Order: sequence, then structure tokens, then C-alpha cells
Amino acid sequence: MSTVLIVGTCDTKGSELAYAAERVAAAGARPEIVDVGTAGPPSGVVPAVPAETVALHHAGGAQAVLGLSDRGQAVTAMGEALTAYLATRRDIGAILGLGGTGNTALVTQAMRSLPIGTPKVMVSTVASGNVAPYVGPNDLTMMYSVTDIAGLNAISRTVIGNAAHAAAGMALNRAPAASADRPSVGMTMFGVTTACVTMAREALEEDHEVFTFHATGIGGQSMEKLLDSGLLDGIIDVTTTEVADLVVGGVFAATQDRLGAVIRTHCPYVGSVGALDMVNFGGRETVPQAFTQRRLHIHNSQITLMRTTPEENRWFGEFLVERLNRMRGPTRFLLPLRGVSAIDAPGQPFHDPDANAALFEAIRSGWAEAPNRRLIELDLHVNDPEFAAALVRNYKDIERSNRS
Repeated sequence: MSTVLIVGTCDTKGSELAYAAERVAAAGARPEIVDVGTAGPPSGVVPAVPAETVALHHAGGAQAVLGLSDRGQAVTAMGEALTAYLATRRDIGAILGLGGTGNTALVTQAMRSLPIGTPKVMVSTVASGNVAPYVGPNDLTMMYSVTDIAGLNAISRTVIGNAAHAAAGMALNRAPAASADRPSVGMTMFGVTTACVTMAREALEEDHEVFTFHATGIGGQSMEKLLDSGLLDGIIDVTTTEVADLVVGGVFAATQDRLGAVIRTHCPYVGSVGALDMVNFGGRETVPQAFTQRRLHIHNSQITLMRTTPEENRWFGEFLVERLNRMRGPTRFLLPLRGVSAIDAPGQPFHDPDANAALFEAIRSGWAEAPNRRLIELDLHVNDPEFAAALVRNYKDIERSNRS
């Protein structure tokens, strides 16, 4: 596992890639240059993995990648091919990318497909700006190139050399595997479901390692990335509020792949509808004009909450139940009929029984019965101690059945 894949466009960055390979070898690791160029033959370096080899891994074959007149289309297709190629490698100690905007998008797309724990370093001209689209919920390191990656000079040699040494060091000195003495479980939390999650976490910690994720969009993505990477054994998804932001357009949105990792892994899953009474925006002045007359609640100076409507709650329920029905692992979904957040209770600003009823009915009416799945309705509030206890009890039940 000491192989460091050095990925870049050999038609334009040959000397830089060759220098990175030289530094990786000097640090004691084994470099392999992977060419993802689409504009012409390599210049100044002979790649270990030619662009043609990578392109052949595209679903449409090499012709779907190479020879395209549109550079944007070619880069996108090469990114897909590189992702498929990396999936065939079992010896990746680390991966190092070098490039500008196009190659950064291409290489980081493929890097994001690798498991958490595989070292990933991207030297990029855009690494000093907003790197969220490139990094996502991954342990991907972005290093700003300072100068453009267009020839070797005193600055680029230093930056590329440092990145190469970092990648080699990570490949040669892998961190010990996480302890597996206790099963691991991921939980989603928001401020308005903290009471529930805290009680559930404390009840589980004696015999589980609990990872809590703030449901801010990237939090849910991080949890599911760890699940896809085999680093979580199961999920207690108390707080599915990111679905509300995805559907309505808030700032803490899930992606369309929300719950996809649970479907793919068949892991034990207990879920609920925590904080689906709200959509999140920034400061009050950032609320879109179309929503300024809606019921708003100032959570703090940076976060404004908007109460969701019955129609929106029906959409959330339909989104969730469609994915719940595709789960093949042991699944329980709990509905807290007396309220879904701390501010959704009698006397609280977001108390709206009609909106909640629309959410519950959408899930209830769309639910497909199956031996592995149960829908459980409880005459409780999400933050009631009895509801937290029910989450834990159901999780332990399906965890035991999954082991057996």
C-alpha cells in the first residue's frame, strides 16, 4: 500500500508531475503517474498509466472521453473514467493531484469516490477559495499552489515537493485502524433535537461508539460517507431536517442521495422526522423575498428558521418514504406524534398540528410493508425521554437481529 498515484494532465503538466514523482520516490514510496490529459500526447514524462487506459474505464469506452472537441465534455467524461479506474485499484497508498480549475474538478471527483482513510492531496490553483464543491464530506486535503502550475520554479518546486512528501508520508505511515471493540453508530442532531439525541447517546455509549453529526447538509453527507466507507455499523437518524432544506431551498440541504448509503449497505437503520418543521436560512436579511411573509423564527444572528407548510411536509414525507421503501436492511421509522422539534410544541412558535399531520400521513400512506421494515407511531414528543428510549430499544433490537 505504498503506491502513490500522481494524477494530472501529462499533455500540459508533464514536468510538474515528473517532479512530484521524483520527490515521492526520494521519500521512499513508489510513484505511479496517471495521465488524465484529453488534449494531446504526453510531454516531458512517460506515465505509468496512460490516458487511454483510464479512458477505457468509461461506461461508453475510450471514444466517449478522448477526441471530443468540447473540452468541458472531455474533462467531465475523464472524471467519470478516472472514478471507475480507481475502483479497480487495490494498492492505493495515497493519491496526489496537481492542476488548475479543470483538473481540480476532474481529480477531486474521483478522489471523493475513495473511502474515508485513503490519503488524498490536491495541489490546486483554486484551493484558497471555496473548496466545498471539491472536498464535500471527505478527508481530502487541498493545498494552494500559490503560483500557477505552469512550469517549475522556486515556488512551485517547494509546494509540489511538500505535497509529494506529505502524500508519501501518509502512504508509508498509515494510521492504525480504528478500534472495533464496540459497534459504531451514527446519529443526526440539531439544536432543537439535542435533548433527544443526548439521552439516546448516553444510553448507547456504554456498549457503542457513537458519532454525532450536526444536520447541516454536509453533516448528513459525512455520516453517509462513513457508512459507505465501512466505518459505521448503523444509523439512528433522529434529525432528517436536511430534507426540508433540499426540497424548499434552505442553506442546510441534503443531496438527492440522502439515505442512499443506507440503501446500499443494508445497515441497521432507525430514523425519525426530527426538525422537519423548519427550513434554514442565514441572517434575517438573507431570507428570499418569496418567503418574507412566512412564519419566521430568529434562531441567532446568523440563522433564521422558517416554519414548513402542510404541503411542504407532504413532500418531505414522500421523499423519505420512497427511500425507506427501498431499504433491504433492518429498518424502523418512528413518528413522534406530539411534535418534531423543541419549538414544535404547544405554546412554541412552530407548533402546527396540521403541518405535522400532513407529514405523518404522507409517510403512513406511502409505507410499503415488508418483514425488514416497521413504521412505529408514538404519542410522544421527539424530545420526550420515552421517545429517546424507544429509538435506542428499536436500534438494539434490529442490531441483534442483524448479527444473528
